[in-house]
Amino acid sequence: MKKGVSGIIMQAIKRGRKRGELVDGLLPPLTLEYPKEEIYGDYATNIAMVMASYEKRPPREVAETIVKLIEDEAGIIERVEVAGPGFINFFLKEDYWRHFLLEAAREGERYGEGELGKGKKVLVEFLSANPTGPLHIGHGRIAAFGDALANILEKVGYEVEREYYINDIGTQMQLLGRSVYLRYLQEWGKEVEFPADGYQGEYVKEIARQVKGKEGNKYITLPEREIVDTLGQKASETILRWIKDDLKGFRIRFNSWYRERDLYRGGLVPQILEELRGRDYIYEEEGAFWFKSTLFGDEKDRVVVRANGATTYFASDIAYHKDKYDRGYNFLIDIWGADHHGYIPRMEAAIQALGYDKISFKVILVQLVNLWRGGEQVSMSTRTGEFTTLQEVMGEVGVDACRYFFMLRRADSPLDFDLELAKREAAENPVYYVQYAHARIASIFKKAAKQVIKVPTFDEVDTSLLRLPEERWLVKQVAIFPEFLEGLAVSLEPHRLTSYLQDLAGVFHGYYNKHRVISEDKEMTKARLLLVKTIKGVLQSSLGLLGITAPEEM
Repeated sequence: MKKGVSGIIMQAIKRGRKRGELVDGLLPPLTLEYPKEEIYGDYATNIAMVMASYEKRPPREVAETIVKLIEDEAGIIERVEVAGPGFINFFLKEDYWRHFLLEAAREGERYGEGELGKGKKVLVEFLSANPTGPLHIGHGRIAAFGDALANILEKVGYEVEREYYINDIGTQMQLLGRSVYLRYLQEWGKEVEFPADGYQGEYVKEIARQVKGKEGNKYITLPEREIVDTLGQKASETILRWIKDDLKGFRIRFNSWYRERDLYRGGLVPQILEELRGRDYIYEEEGAFWFKSTLFGDEKDRVVVRANGATTYFASDIAYHKDKYDRGYNFLIDIWGADHHGYIPRMEAAIQALGYDKISFKVILVQLVNLWRGGEQVSMSTRTGEFTTLQEVMGEVGVDACRYFFMLRRADSPLDFDLELAKREAAENPVYYVQYAHARIASIFKKAAKQVIKVPTFDEVDTSLLRLPEERWLVKQVAIFPEFLEGLAVSLEPHRLTSYLQDLAGVFHGYYNKHRVISEDKEMTKARLLLVKTIKGVLQSSLGLLGITAPEEM
């Protein structure tokens, strides 16, 4: 639909330029929006306002010229209006909208699948929490976002792989190993001073007890420097198992788990640094080696090898992303925590230095979650151990509510998570509200089955009977679902799906409360059964993309 209307507008502009009624030149980007109120049409564009500057005419006058030049050969437009300072509003014919019920009814769960990403491989690397502690709810938000985005990209035709990058070497591993070692000594009654910057959570003590139970006192007499790395690796493997178990329970799957340690075992880090040095992108200064990231817009150059010979995390990340491209991916999406904001320019610089287009790499930052319990905010710090784990929240509110609440805001906005609201079985709980709409429709079909009423096919229905304002709105929401998903994929904004669901469920609940789907009027019954069947399919598909169940009864 959007493509059809966009094509009509662009042809009108080209026609106007050919006739000399519009200024010739490069066509500006065209955007079509869904007006918030139906009085402004089904689609609206501000193209005339964008063109006004080089047309050197008032936007409204430009809009009127474009409207005059429109030719609707497909016969889909009811009328076109110019509004306000120069918006062009399109009203499509009723029959055109209702025709999409055929596609929705016929395709069922496949409805909404597209070919936007056909032939394109995308690697979505998300979460990648350091294996230094259990997952907390901030990690859960990143996991829910990344998984939903990957699902939507798959739905519109991309070949998607999900990857978790395991930072299993470096300073944090040494600190984890030392923290476990000191707790291990305490388990044997040794008096040791625990560092303020150590990992202080109860889970560290649990790992220390496991080491004591399995390996006894073998580490007591050994020098700390000899066993910190060993205990760090043992602890990280234990924590990684916890992470995998939590993610399985959270319905998150990864195609691959990529270890930073393997970059060094395979020699990829020194190899790529040597390659960049050969391209004159690395220089030596005061014993350290620096990457010339300022050549690509970064605020300063970045160290890749310290003066003591140790490589930085940045060096590992350059090699890791080079390996991603070498594996044949056309587009890389990294989903990081908000504290990585300053890291983006240097990675964009590295991508370009490696010879790849900057637009093939996208970083999405996910802001923090503020957890509220009983009107009080819960503090979280992995280092001090004062945090609420993802497992705890899942256990309290359930996976469905947990995942849905994480998707209620755009990624770059902080999120308040109200535990009491998430557990409430009432309309104000957004996930309950949407799931209840699906269950209500399921109950309609159970009632139809009891009355031996057959669910009709599109050919058996007179869709012109669906004339109520709510019916038209519901039909339209079903119709735009495929292009709406494509919009989410292009913008990389899966959170907008929850707003779509809230609106769809809200109008359906109001419709259900005012009008009977199954009535004495057989033709109207058939038409409404077809409508609610397609709505049920869209609800189920959308919830599935968010990793949430669609219950048949509640």
